[in-house]
Amino acid sequence: MSRLLPGRRPTRLTGPQVAVAWQSASLLLGYPDVELVDRLDLIRSACRDLPERVAGPLLECVDALGGVPLTDLEADYVDTFDTRRRHNLFLTYFAHGDTRKRGMALLRFKQTYLASGLELTDTELPDHLCVVLEYAATVDAEAGRGLLLDHRAGLELLRISLAEAGSRWAGAVAAVCSTLPPLEGDEWEAVRRLAAEGPPEEEVGLTPYATPAFDPGPAHPDGPTLLPMPSFPTPSIRGAR
Repeated sequence: MSRLLPGRRPTRLTGPQVAVAWQSASLLLGYPDVELVDRLDLIRSACRDLPERVAGPLLECVDALGGVPLTDLEADYVDTFDTRRRHNLFLTYFAHGDTRKRGMALLRFKQTYLASGLELTDTELPDHLCVVLEYAATVDAEAGRGLLLDHRAGLELLRISLAEAGSRWAGAVAAVCSTLPPLEGDEWEAVRRLAAEGPPEEEVGLTPYATPAFDPGPAHPDGPTLLPMPSFPTPSIRGAR
């Protein structure tokens, strides 16, 4: 498990670098399909403009996904994220489990998106890590970063758990964590406590949803590599109805 030493601050990433890292991770963490396989080279090219601490984990994930039969990736994805509590991609799950308190936490995500003019459908839960990363990368970096930081303990537990399991998706989550400030003592204690106690277990019938699709974007060999833009639901601007 790699941890930054307390007090050591890495070189600050630029806004475009953070956006590329978040969008790359969002693509890699989505349910594997033919489009993802076709975009692995695009993600690899985009990593050229990122520092090693971010690019390295992303490229590890790209390499782990490349050359693997799609059916094997699909089965591994389901086994990784749908059957293990510590590998949950829904951020509020770590703090609230499937309890009634989770509904209020989900509402905050929805309100954040609405403030940017975006409204998810009823079939989508807004705390899915892919959705949060897409939003942060392409709509509002500061608001998206705030959502990630609010659920940092769960995100770090996800990173640690995937790494310990040797998951092919571990690098994508590690890259996301490397774009955030290093954890301090109290924050590490929150991670340890969550690892020991786990999420609450009261069931309320929350239903997961499919990861949104992406529209293809061009790659520019002589300039920055543009990753595919997310296909958010049609924006619902307040006052436009």
